[in-house]
Amino acid sequence: MATTDPASELTSPPAQSAASLLVMVAAMPPEQVEKVLANLAASFPADGLLIATQNELAAASNPALRIVPAPTTNATWTLTAADFANAYQLAQKHEARAILMLGPEAGSLQTSALRDLAGAVLTASIDLAVPCYDLPPHAGLVNSAILYPLTRSLFAARVRFPLAIDLGLSLRMAERLANAAQRFTALNQGDAILWPANEAVAAGYSIDEFDVGPRVLPQPADPDIRAILASVTGSLFADIEAKAAFWQRPRRLPPPRPAVAHKPLAEGSSDVGSMVEAFRLAYTNLQEIWSLVLPPNSLLGLKRLSVVDAAAFRMPDTLWVRIVFDFLIAYRLRTINRGHLLGALIPLYLAWVAGHINAAASGINSESHIETLATHFEADKPYLVARWRWPDRFNP
Repeated sequence: MATTDPASELTSPPAQSAASLLVMVAAMPPEQVEKVLANLAASFPADGLLIATQNELAAASNPALRIVPAPTTNATWTLTAADFANAYQLAQKHEARAILMLGPEAGSLQTSALRDLAGAVLTASIDLAVPCYDLPPHAGLVNSAILYPLTRSLFAARVRFPLAIDLGLSLRMAERLANAAQRFTALNQGDAILWPANEAVAAGYSIDEFDVGPRVLPQPADPDIRAILASVTGSLFADIEAKAAFWQRPRRLPPPRPAVAHKPLAEGSSDVGSMVEAFRLAYTNLQEIWSLVLPPNSLLGLKRLSVVDAAAFRMPDTLWVRIVFDFLIAYRLRTINRGHLLGALIPLYLAWVAGHINAAASGINSESHIETLATHFEADKPYLVARWRWPDRFNP
């Protein structure tokens, strides 16, 4: 969360000279910070580099690098509104031309990833440089099931990780995000989540995506999937609601980038049976809530799914799309308490995950399944637009 007076934490001796690149390094253990600093030193000329970190010992142990203190925030697993506000203030103070933001565990990034993300915004050709991480097939599934396909279908942005924790920002992109952050920091909600890709598209700014290889993703302090899904999905739903006038207009999706071959990554075991049982239990207990959100056709689809054996369990993509869209509508209309609404989405999400894992086990490429899902979101966007404009028209 942002401090009560962020400006006071930015006071430091006058800048020696303008920096070409400001690198904001998130809070992380000293050994991680040292790895990040070593990678930065190997990737960029020291005279054009300014590094801001919350690690107090970093400057003393790296005299060859120009390091300044960064304001303290509570970011532990993703970038926050306070991070973006602080980054822009520091960039202005030190006359930086571009910003590279690195999230927790950034020491696992390759030096080529740092150069790609920073190089794109330093040349002034790109406003927002985003990474495409190479993750195990069963990792980041909230992103794959909800964040990515929603962002792609509504904002016509091919950003595989809309909540990426490493970003390259042009100065005007940083200013845009800092302005968006002000409404949260003013309410002492500096730990709120921003959606850079949505902001860039709405502003007409340029976006590019770079394959950065594998990355270790930091874990939230509370790893409960219920809290994570409610926080992240609720934040995205709120951003979609705020930008409704923009995304309802037709937009053309950019062409896909050339596919990159990824090395198979180790995958842990996933208990499909427990996910299916959680869905079945919810089907028994949450009928009243689901019937307030979902139309009869979707409820019928869930009824059929509730009797499918776990080994053959697979939620149809078209059903999942309608579920997400109808929950988004219910969020906008406040059909029920928003916390209860997002809680009622969790067992449905687990049902989708169980089907996704089964699909992969049957030989279907995980990434291909996610891309197919995204195309279904795009095809069904007119349904969401119609329900957004006339919400009562499709009520059961």
